[in-house]
Amino acid sequence: MTTPYVIGIGNAVMDIISPTENERLEALHIQKGIMQLIERERSEFLMAAQADDHSEGRAQSRLVPGGSVANTLAGIGMLGLKTAFIGRVADDELGRAYARQTEAAGTAFVNAPIAGAELPTSRSIIFVTPDGERSMNTYLGVSAELGPDDVDPAVFDGAGWLFLEGYLFDKPKGKEAFLRATEYCHAAGGQAGIALSDPFCVDRHRDDFRKLVAGPMDYVIGNVHEWQSLYQVDDLEDALRLAVADCGTVICTRSGDDAILIRAGERVTVPVHRVVPVDATGAGDQFAAGLIYGLATGAGLAEAGRMGCIAAAEVIGHVGPRPERDLRADFRAEGLI
Repeated sequence: MTTPYVIGIGNAVMDIISPTENERLEALHIQKGIMQLIERERSEFLMAAQADDHSEGRAQSRLVPGGSVANTLAGIGMLGLKTAFIGRVADDELGRAYARQTEAAGTAFVNAPIAGAELPTSRSIIFVTPDGERSMNTYLGVSAELGPDDVDPAVFDGAGWLFLEGYLFDKPKGKEAFLRATEYCHAAGGQAGIALSDPFCVDRHRDDFRKLVAGPMDYVIGNVHEWQSLYQVDDLEDALRLAVADCGTVICTRSGDDAILIRAGERVTVPVHRVVPVDATGAGDQFAAGLIYGLATGAGLAEAGRMGCIAAAEVIGHVGPRPERDLRADFRAEGLI
């Protein structure tokens, strides 16, 4: 059997992770434990502050390629499927490192770093305090400028699955890129899907999201708040009823409660794997990885959902948004493969 091929489109954000102390956060006026979007000048200031920390004997920063769909592709690749990532980085130190590390981890980084880009590579400057709290300061940079010209039809030869990141839906060029990629995916005989990503993003672009879900999307992943925002209802069942009328495969995660998956008249409820959370970063990304892996390899709806829940449980059990052990062993132990 030909190995399934999964393509993702999303923000290419380099995570710059540094250990620090609570007092240092206060000195840098960083609000602890949240993710906030920052401007370029602020990002350069914080990167310089990290460099000062190193000169004073604190631990070095780690550079880890991130971004929601990029994390999902990394998880899918670790499960053994062929993956490719369409994103934008500048031809600067962070951009070259992002492309190099992505390729080294087994995911093809489709677009070369952009020489002479007006904006630098996107970055999330993450300060980790001794209690494990991650304070994230994200500058979107060149990644958010992805457009249809970044989508090469040749990449889709043999593609079976496409996964889109809702965060990139904020700009007209991103919407055009999604539609073009979906067209190429369907022409190759593949399935296209999206993660709604954020209820505020859904609020800003509700009409366009509705058209996307009811139109070219074959599967959609969202949480309770995102589905309710999409259809402007307070009751989840009302939202799911409307979603199923629009889209063939609907997946709803519920933050620690059972996940709901609906496809072609079949509805399953999949229990989450309860573990002591260490770091919830990447839980949704890896749920998507396990789910798409299951669907792409022909697993049933319930089995694919269980794979998603197992992958999510693994990643919240340690710091970092990507798996640290062979999830296929966990799937075998559960009789899933």
